[in-house]
Amino acid sequence: MNKLREGKMDWNAIIEQTLHTTKANIARFEDRFPHVGNGNGKYQLVDHTDWTEGFWPGILWLSCEYGEDSNIREAAVRCTHSFQARLAEHKNLDHHDIGFLYSLSALAQWMVERDEAAKITALQAADALMRRWRPTLQLIQAWGPEHDLQNAGRIIIDCLMNLPLLCWATEQTGRSAYAEVARIHADKSLKFLVRGNASSYHTFYFDPESGDAVRGGTHQGFQDGSTWSRGQAWGIYGFALAYRYFEEPQYLDTAIRMARYFIDRLPDDHVAYWDFDVPPTALTPKDSSASAIASCGMLEIADQLSSDDPRREFLLDAVRRSMDSMVQGYFTKGNPDEEGFLRHGSYFVRGGIAPDDFVIWGDYFFLEALMRLNNGRPGYWYEPKREKQ
Repeated sequence: MNKLREGKMDWNAIIEQTLHTTKANIARFEDRFPHVGNGNGKYQLVDHTDWTEGFWPGILWLSCEYGEDSNIREAAVRCTHSFQARLAEHKNLDHHDIGFLYSLSALAQWMVERDEAAKITALQAADALMRRWRPTLQLIQAWGPEHDLQNAGRIIIDCLMNLPLLCWATEQTGRSAYAEVARIHADKSLKFLVRGNASSYHTFYFDPESGDAVRGGTHQGFQDGSTWSRGQAWGIYGFALAYRYFEEPQYLDTAIRMARYFIDRLPDDHVAYWDFDVPPTALTPKDSSASAIASCGMLEIADQLSSDDPRREFLLDAVRRSMDSMVQGYFTKGNPDEEGFLRHGSYFVRGGIAPDDFVIWGDYFFLEALMRLNNGRPGYWYEPKREKQ
C-alpha cells in the first residue's frame, strides 16, 4: 500500500479492493442482509427486520456502476426486488428510516437503470414516510406508531438523511406536499437539534398533545448534553442535502458550522471517537462510520461552494486527511477473512451492541466517499444533473 502515500491517493485501487470483498459477500450473504459485525471478522445477518438493510443494495449499486459486473448487477436487482414485498406488507416500517431503506435500493435502481417498477416502489416508500408526518406537531415522528407513549413527539437527527426521498418525490410527481414536509422538518431540526455552538442533540422531545418543546437528549450518545459523533455527521450531510434541494442559505451555513465543529474535535488520526464529549482513553471506541458519513457530507458541501471559496479547500483537506487515515489504519483492503470494509465502527456503545466492529452503513458511506473522490458519483440522495434527460 506504499503507493497510496505517494502524492494523490489512488482511489481506483482502493475501490477495486472493496469490489473483491463485495463479490465474496454476495455468495456469503445470499438473500440476507449484513447489519453489524460479530466480533470475528464476519457480519451478523438479518432479514427485513431493521433500518439498515438498504446499505447493502446501496453498496451493490455503487459497485455495479463502477465495475459494470453482471454478477453484481444481478445481486443488486435481486436484493432490491425484496424491498417491494416489505413495503407491501408494511414489515418493520414503524420508523422514519424508510428513506435509508428505499433511497439506496429502489431509488438507486431507478437512478442507475431507469427501471419504472423501481421508481413506483420508491414513490410508494415516500408515501409511507409521509404517513410518519404529524401535522399537529409539524414533525416526522422518528420511532413507533403514532400514539406510542415513549416516542410520540420525538425527532432524531438521523431523519435529515430520510428527507431527500421526499424531495425527490416532489420532483417526480410535481406534488409539493412531499418537499414541504421535508422543509418544515429540516427547519425544526435546525432549530431544536443544533445547539448554538454547532454541536447537536441526537434526539429532541415535543409534547405529543400541545407540540411544545420539552427537551433534548440522546439515545446512543454518551449523555444527554454530549455530542454523538455519528449524529453530528448526519447533521453535516443532512443539512448539506437540504441546501441542495431548497437552496436556503441557513442549511448550508449550518452544515459548514457543524463540519467545523466535527473537524476541530478530531484526534490525531483524524477519525472520530464515538462521542465528542466522552473522556478519551486507549480503550475509548472510535466510530469510523461517523468519519465516513462526515466525509461524504463535506464533499457534498464542497461541491456546492465556488472553487475560490477558502472553506472549500479547508473541507477537502479535512476529507483527505480522514480518508487517508481510514485507508491506512481502518480499511480491510480486500482481506478474504473479513466481510466488512471499515474496521472500528460503533453502533450502540452504551448498550454494548457492536461498540468496535464493522457496521454496514460505515461500509456504504466509505464506498460513497471513495466514489465521490474518484469520479464525482454522489450516491443516491439526489439525481445528478447528467442523469436528468
